Amino acid sequence: MGNLLKVLTCTELEQGPNFFLDFENAQPTDCEREVWNQVNTVLQDSESILSGLQAYKGAGQEIRDAIQNPNDMLLQERAWNSVCPLVIRLKKFYGFSLRLEKALQSLLESLTCPPYTPTQHLEKEQALAKQFAEILHFTLRFDELKMRIPAIQNDFSYYRRTISRNRINNMNLDIESEVNNEMANRMSLFYAEATPMLKTLSTATTNFVTENKTLPLENTTDVLSTMASVCKCNKTVCLSLDYTSRFNSEDTLLFCMRVMVGVIILYDHVHPNGAFNKSSKIDMKGCIKVLKEQPADNVEGLLNALKFTTKHLNDESTPKNIRTMLQ
Repeated sequence: MGNLLKVLTCTELEQGPNFFLDFENAQPTDCEREVWNQVNTVLQDSESILSGLQAYKGAGQEIRDAIQNPNDMLLQERAWNSVCPLVIRLKKFYGFSLRLEKALQSLLESLTCPPYTPTQHLEKEQALAKQFAEILHFTLRFDELKMRIPAIQNDFSYYRRTISRNRINNMNLDIESEVNNEMANRMSLFYAEATPMLKTLSTATTNFVTENKTLPLENTTDVLSTMASVCKCNKTVCLSLDYTSRFNSEDTLLFCMRVMVGVIILYDHVHPNGAFNKSSKIDMKGCIKVLKEQPADNVEGLLNALKFTTKHLNDESTPKNIRTMLQ
């Protein structure tokens, strides 16, 4: 299968070396197998989670009918019976975010541990790097979908109001065994975020750095900046470095864009100076340029993610030309 991660020797390309990682074909080695199997157990459920979210239609009409006719018990029951299965589905999505958080931390442990450098880890553990990328790809896709479904928060708000009202009336509801008050509180905080999965991963990465005080911060941030370099691939550079001939799917290019944005956001949350500072190891100007060269429909959500989910974009230290590019 050859070297799936190839260091492409180029001395003048924007910032530092560029890397090619075969996101389509990387397979785990014996050394990667244990962690890979753990993470794969989570990732194999990701498509069903996305399908469930994509099929989410909400109970808007039933809720409106119930609110407009508060004395009609039939309409109240219809709204409640419509909302309860949706809340169970929302709990499943939230539960998956917790599994994803643990998977990400397992990968960070493997890709940052001494004595290897981030580059050496990515060379030796391409399958784990691919899983790291797949988590970010899923995360951006989930959040893009969630932002288009306002019914999620409307349904959950109705559920919480109804639960509270029924609790006051001393009514026992079976669903509370599935979604008790503590779980409902946590779910409410999760879905209140515009990009809940990104928030989960950003917090997980920050916690990983905080909890591993003996591990140099650069071990984590260098993995993220290196992954950004791997994915930053505009058409000119792709052609000159024979990237496109290595990709079997056009979808892989969009995959790279999503992963690039994901690692930028994580880097921006973890590094004290963020991703936009001149001292950043991520070529933000080049990354934004790559995004803007893609069809607008493909990258609108990704550009919005950089605008609204990063931490340091509006810092005074962010160059004006970078801010202008994202306006």
